[in-house]
Amino acid sequence: MAISLFELFKIGIGPSSSHTVGPMEAARRFASTLETEQLAPMVWRLKVSLYGSLGATGKGHGTGPAVLMGLEGERPDGIDPDTMQDRLERIRHSGTLSLGQRWPVRFREKTDLVYFRRKSLPEHPNGMICIAFDENGRSLLEKTYYSVGGGFVVDGNASGKLTIREDTTRLPYPFGSGRELLALCHEHDMTIAEIMFANEQVWRSPEQIRDGILELWQVMRACVQNGIAHEGELPGGLKVRRRAAALYRSLMDKQRVDLISPCLSALDWVNLYALAVNEENAAGGRIVTAPTNGAAGIIPAVLHYFVEFCPQANDDGVVRFMLTAAAIGVLFKENASISGAEVGCQGEVGSACAMAAAGLAAATGGSPEQVENAAEIGMEHHLGMTCDPIGGLVQIPCIERNAMASVKAIDAAIMALRGDGKHYVSLDKVLHTMRETGRDMLDKYKETARGGLAVNIIEC
Repeated sequence: MAISLFELFKIGIGPSSSHTVGPMEAARRFASTLETEQLAPMVWRLKVSLYGSLGATGKGHGTGPAVLMGLEGERPDGIDPDTMQDRLERIRHSGTLSLGQRWPVRFREKTDLVYFRRKSLPEHPNGMICIAFDENGRSLLEKTYYSVGGGFVVDGNASGKLTIREDTTRLPYPFGSGRELLALCHEHDMTIAEIMFANEQVWRSPEQIRDGILELWQVMRACVQNGIAHEGELPGGLKVRRRAAALYRSLMDKQRVDLISPCLSALDWVNLYALAVNEENAAGGRIVTAPTNGAAGIIPAVLHYFVEFCPQANDDGVVRFMLTAAAIGVLFKENASISGAEVGCQGEVGSACAMAAAGLAAATGGSPEQVENAAEIGMEHHLGMTCDPIGGLVQIPCIERNAMASVKAIDAAIMALRGDGKHYVSLDKVLHTMRETGRDMLDKYKETARGGLAVNIIEC
């Protein structure tokens, strides 16, 4: 299966790629199918049912609002987050939404958006069924969708089974494992970034690839700035206070920073970058899935570290970083999972840490072997991490978890760069272990808010 960098890194909104970005895209596809099959003018009522993790934690992850916006034809990368609340109030007040922004259709959120908290569809934990009815109550169209992590959406067929439409594009340098990727680098005397760049050219020109990567970087930078600019409490009821703005002010007070520890000041900034992004994500702001929303702060934080603290940093380094991170992300997507609902948070924060570590090692001159080693170190020390969001919100422990993983990614890159690339545990072995660990993990630790911290905090 051919996967592009621009599928792993997508511009969207918070707080969750699998619970917000994916369901919005699924709902948009459903609305588009109704239009394509000329059924939209006949639709009288819509019903959307959410299952598994979507049903269990969808309210805390903004799934309902995302579905409504998707039915109105909005794309995750195009919607203005600042307009959503007014539009949602209009739908709730009138009991009507604008299907595909053209046809008024009845929609009562309390009865037409159903959260099945303890019922799952058989093929994947993040399932949803969309049904359109005519004025006589007859079903016009029923579709099943699965949000499989990172904003990826898979259609279900009539029986509800996954219908995976693989991209069969022939790549000049196909790879399905870390071992194959390293072999390609040796055979063709290329870096991992060069391999990925060549593969990306089956979809886009070199200029489009570079410009697209730098656009993603600009969105990441803007997200950090937005996170620094906003204060107050995050939505959702936990009363979690945003910390990025206050941390930024303290870091700008150099005397105060010096009192803490001058040698640790770079890590203070890394923490700031990650906290800012994930607070924006938790507030429903514009972010880049990297590779998921729940782990969206790690790659931007480490990229900021590279740009701000590495003397050789430039735009070429940013491009190398992102291409390399994407290559590692492809391996996780194809051989394990980036979905917290499938394998726990090791699939989100763990994957992002490995991707960021590899990207930093590559951007600072690491060999392919050192890059692979950095990714392995980053993932190895997240094995078994559960996904246990308190209240079903991407706030505790998710926000701090991104800051911790960002520091781990930098340390993983440093350790790899201090070595010669030779190491005992390969990235492929860690991927295999992560997949098996996720399979063995109890469902209550997979983004259902029914285990771990989610049930052991009195305030919830």
